[in-house]
Parts: sequence; C-alpha cells; structure tokens
Amino acid sequence: MSSVPRTSLRRRLIAVGAAAATAALVGACTSNTPAEQEGGEQSAPAAAGGNDEEGETVVIGFSAPAADHGWMGAITTAATREADRYGDVELRVAEGTNDVNLQISQVEQFINDEVDAIVLLPYDGAALTEVATRAMEAGITVVNVDREFSSSFAARTTVLGDNYGMGISAGTYVCEQVGGRPDAVVAEIAGIDSLPLTQDRSQGFADALAECGLDVDNRVAADFTVQGGQQAAANLLQAAPKIDALWNHDDDQGVGVMAAIEEAGREEFVMIGGAGSANVMREIQSGDSVVKATVVYPSTQAADGIRLARLLVQQKAMSDLVEVEVPRTIQLYAPVVTADNVEEYLPSAFES
Repeated sequence: MSSVPRTSLRRRLIAVGAAAATAALVGACTSNTPAEQEGGEQSAPAAAGGNDEEGETVVIGFSAPAADHGWMGAITTAATREADRYGDVELRVAEGTNDVNLQISQVEQFINDEVDAIVLLPYDGAALTEVATRAMEAGITVVNVDREFSSSFAARTTVLGDNYGMGISAGTYVCEQVGGRPDAVVAEIAGIDSLPLTQDRSQGFADALAECGLDVDNRVAADFTVQGGQQAAANLLQAAPKIDALWNHDDDQGVGVMAAIEEAGREEFVMIGGAGSANVMREIQSGDSVVKATVVYPSTQAADGIRLARLLVQQKAMSDLVEVEVPRTIQLYAPVVTADNVEEYLPSAFES
C-alpha cells in the first residue's frame, strides 16, 4: 500500500469551487422533472443510472473482519465486485482481521495515504469509533457498515441490516403458519446472546409472536458456528419432544442445526432460517426439507457502502430520492424467502 502523498479528489474539488459544482450536479441527479429549455421546451429526461457515468477517480480504503464464515466472506466479495464495476474507483482492501488493534492500524494507514473514503465494517464498532472520527476530521468520507460506531461524528453515512426486523419477519411468518393454534410450540435457536444483534432479533421475534397470541416455548443460544449450531440444536431437540415451528437466527450455524435435526430424525415442524444463505435457499427450493423459509440479512451492505462512498466523494446524490444529499443512515429490509420467491433471491445469496 503506497504512502506517497497525493492531491485527493475532495481537495481538488474544494480548490475549484465545489459549492457551485455541487448545486448543479445534485440538481441533475435528483430531479424528476425534465429541464426546461429556451422557448418553453423540455429536454428528454436523463437516462436512468446517470450516477454510474464515470467521473474523477475515487480512492476507497476497505476494512472488514476476517471472512471466517460465509456471510462475512460474501461481504468482502460483494464489495470488491461492486468496486470493479466502476472505472473511476480504486479500491484498497485491507486484510480481514478480528484483531481490533490491527484494524485500527489499517484505518490509520488509510488516513496516512490520504484516501478519499473509507468503507469500514468494524469488528467492534465502539473500539473503532475514535480512529474513524480521526479519519472524518482529516476530511476523509467514512461509511460505516453493519456494526455501528458509538458516535455520529465517526461516519458520514451508515449502512445497516435490520436485526429487529429479522425477528419481526420470522415471527410474522410463524404466525402465518401456526398462529391459528394457541397450543403451538415455538422454538428458537439464537446466536451469541451477549451481542445486541442477537438481543434485537429475539425481541423482534417475541414481539411478532405476541401479535398472534404465541410465545417462545423453548430457546437455546449457539455461537454462529456449525459446531455450536449442532450442539445447541441437539440440546433443544432433546428437551422439546414436540415442536411446531423453529427459528434459527443464522444460516451459517444452520448447517450444524440441520445436521442435528437429521440425526434426531425430526421432521414434524416448520423451520425458518436467518441471513439468507444459498444452502438454505436450495433446501427451500427442493421442497423436501423442514426448512420452508429464511429471513435475509443482506450481505450486500459493504457493496452498498462502496457505491455510497463513490457518490459522496464525487458530490452526487441518490438519483431516486428528492433529497439532495445521501442519507445519514440507510437500513436494509429483512424479507422472508419462501418457495414462492426463492428464484429472486438465490442468485445473490452467499454460500455457508
């Protein structure tokens, strides 16, 4: 990674009067009304995807945790693929790490290199907040992905999944399947209980179930790994001789959950997955599995971060919005994938 100083795009823009340029560009990118020409005639609407037209080069630093499971691997792959779509994006990818101090040093290197933007999925949002704030103070656009910083000063824009929404989606699906039976037994295999994301998923699940008079009768927690999922599921199945609906929070640990289910010879319940892996979607597609649905937690978040970083540095807006600035927070939806719509989601799913 080169540390040779260079004149960054944002500094060049400032030098030539960015304010005036921004006003004209944003108007072109966000307006839904064709521009009026002399004589009262209107020009044809701009072609869709005008923001994709090549501009000045944007150098983006990218850092994420180690790709030690399918979803995280897909995050980095999607970010790299998105950057490759643009001739005006130079992406510098730091090696994935679960070492907070190493990730901090990666961001510090990006600051020293005077990159235009940093897209950062922190291993620990609170621990990376200070260095991300320093990057912002240095004039570098920071896009926070998935795990939030503890200060709003640390990022220009944050791209999030919806953990509470995952629980809502899963619980709503369970209500649709067994909600008419007040004695239905509902089970849950969570991820790591100490994590806020797990707590949010479980709360959303409980809240949705309450809407149809159900609650969680049997619950265990795993650790997002195959081995942890298999052990937690084995314990659950032994403790609960009858289950009507089961939600597993994470499709990576779901590989182990499915192994335990097959070993126990259980098939009396409807199972819902979480995150949206290709493995689970193929199970849904087959029609021969207890898995009937999964709730997507998008692995496109970092790819969206790359696209937004490019727009922000080039001082463009999101052309489908009336708002003239990229939003501060973008939260992605958590849809339910079933046999009815699996063909739509399978091509972008990750492998567990």
